[in-house]
Amino acid sequence: MNKKTIQVFVTGGTFDKEYNFINGELYFKDTHLKEMFERGRSTLDIDVKTLMMIDSLEMTEEDRQIILHNCKKTTQSRIIVTHGTDTMVHTAQLLANADLKEKTIVLTGAMVPYAFGTSSDGFFNLGAALAFVQALPRGVYISMNGRYYNWDNVKKNRQTGYFESLD
Repeated sequence: MNKKTIQVFVTGGTFDKEYNFINGELYFKDTHLKEMFERGRSTLDIDVKTLMMIDSLEMTEEDRQIILHNCKKTTQSRIIVTHGTDTMVHTAQLLANADLKEKTIVLTGAMVPYAFGTSSDGFFNLGAALAFVQALPRGVYISMNGRYYNWDNVKKNRQTGYFESLD
């Protein structure tokens, strides 16, 4: 296992959505992650790989298997998965139930697209996920709004738009 490099898997979600000013729709073009790491002046050894660019509501079990396969296959022990917030917990459960005991996996996302500028929470959530993936013990976590949650003790509150503990 490589303990220095942080593997980042991109799956899409609001994090990477763009805004079409003509018709008002959100769409995917390319990930913003490399630009975000540069703007954040990150000096970490990071390997970014795009697995897919989809909304998590459109994510299938086959898509989740692709995420799982790549988490198993990577030689990195620290992994961040950018993911849409609507089904993030479902994917975290799949990863937690797999045999990935030697890895720390943090899923993160955004409620507002990075392309919206300073109103996006994506930059903040990515920074927090980077810190948590380095500091937390092996396991699967969700990081949103400056907090981390164990994968089995979190839900998205659809009224407030925040993640919160189940207890």
